[in-house]
Amino acid sequence: MKSNRVRSADEVRKDFERKGITIMSFARDHGLSPGIVYQLLSGQKKGRRGEAHRAAVLLGMKEGVIEQGADA
Repeated sequence: MKSNRVRSADEVRKDFERKGITIMSFARDHGLSPGIVYQLLSGQKKGRRGEAHRAAVLLGMKEGVIEQGADA
């Protein structure tokens, strides 16, 4: 999921489908709450802080830095 361009939720979903990745497996593999990933992909969350920020960066939906131990 490495790209220099910010991706839309639809692009992320299509990429998952192309690679055969489920949202649940992505969340599990990255230690994320599946609910937060679903909320980001549906537009219910913006990914501004905490785990939602981390998930949005990992999904490629926003530029950002993930600080170690910053999930508190």
